[in-house]
Amino acid sequence: MKTKPSTDYADKSYLWSLRNLWTKVFVLLVFASPCAAQQVVDKMVATVNAGVRTDLITYSDLLWQLALQPNTVLDNPTSADLNRALRLLIDQRLILQEAERLPTIVPTQKEISDARDELARNFASPLEFQQRLQRVGLTSEKLDEIIEQRLKMEKYLDFRFRNFVVISQKEIADYYRQVYVPRFQARFPGRIVPSQEQSRDEIERTLMEAKIESDTDAFLDTARERAEVVMLNAV
Repeated sequence: MKTKPSTDYADKSYLWSLRNLWTKVFVLLVFASPCAAQQVVDKMVATVNAGVRTDLITYSDLLWQLALQPNTVLDNPTSADLNRALRLLIDQRLILQEAERLPTIVPTQKEISDARDELARNFASPLEFQQRLQRVGLTSEKLDEIIEQRLKMEKYLDFRFRNFVVISQKEIADYYRQVYVPRFQARFPGRIVPSQEQSRDEIERTLMEAKIESDTDAFLDTARERAEVVMLNAV
C-alpha cells in the first residue's frame, strides 16, 4: 500500500474522486450541541483508493464513528481515539469499495430501519443516542447512509466468506477437548461439562466466526497493500 506521508494505520483494530479538488476545499459544517450550535471547520483527513474510486475521510467522519460507539468520549477526543476511528474507517472504505461492485447486496429500507433500532439499543436510552448524534451534527439521513454502508459490508463479507466456511468434525472435536472443556471447568468448577454433541452448535458458531475473522483479516491485509491511502492532515 502506498501512503503519503507514512502512517501506522495498518495496525490491527476487530468490524468504513476527485482527490485533487478535495485537497483544496474545506467544508463548513454547523454541529449542533445540547447547549448551542457552534460552527466548526471540517478538515480533510485522508483519501482511500482501492482501484475503484477515491473516497474522502473527513474529521466529521471520525466524530460520527466515535458517536456511534457507546461509552466513547465526544468532548475533546484523544488522538488515540481519533486514530483508532481513522484506521477503522480506512478498512471500512476498502471493504465498501469492493462491496459496491455487487449491486445485488443493496440493503432494503426495512433492513436499514431494523439495524438503526438495533444500534440505538446499544446506548443507555434513546435520548442519549439522539443527543450524541446531535452533538456531532449527524443527521437522520446521514445516519441511514452510514447504516446502509455497514449493511453492504456485512452482506459482502457474508457472501465472500461465510457461505464458504466449512467446519470439520475433527476441528469440533479438537476445540471441544482443548478449549471448551478446560474453559468450562475453569468457569464452572464442580459442574458437569456438556457433552460434545450438546455443545456442538456453540462450538461450530465459534469456529465459524473465527475463520471468517481470519479470512477478513487476510483480505484486508491484501487490500491495504494494493490500496493508495493518502494522509492529508494529522489527527
